[in-house]
Amino acid sequence: MVDPARARKMADRIKVIVAKRLERGIRDPRLGFVTITDVKVTGDLQHASVFYTVYGSEDERKDSAAALKAATGMMRSEVGKNITARLTPSIEFIADAIPENAALIDDLLREARERDTQVGEMARTAVYAGDEDPYVKPREYAEDDDDEDDDDTEEDEAETPPVHTGRHAAPTEPDAL
Repeated sequence: MVDPARARKMADRIKVIVAKRLERGIRDPRLGFVTITDVKVTGDLQHASVFYTVYGSEDERKDSAAALKAATGMMRSEVGKNITARLTPSIEFIADAIPENAALIDDLLREARERDTQVGEMARTAVYAGDEDPYVKPREYAEDDDDEDDDDTEEDEAETPPVHTGRHAAPTEPDAL
């Protein structure tokens, strides 16, 4: 197994070599506007996968793929001349799906924005199912009710047993300590 740093350096070098060769031109009229996006080299430096994108229609992408496949041997010999390795790696051109993935992500983001606006509209026109404030609030008594309730509360307090919150309730009177 080769050092990953060496494989990464070789991949970068192959990327530059192939891009320069495409810039100088290949005598194939099918080749469109091709951009080399990435190169991956196997751990043993025997195979290089060159990822590319093509600007244009689906037909232009297919034509460019055919042109790159036809030029694979020439590209490999160009790489062999310009790298210092014992063996020249085989080259494979793979269409990169970056533009399609970017378009898919844009569509998903647009759909999410539309749903957010729909939910916002629904929230603005929403009506509470129950009370607007569902929390229990203390009762408010009218002043004339207070006089009648005083008599009842004394009787209620006498009948209500004390509430204990733990296993052993702490004494409430200071004398019991």
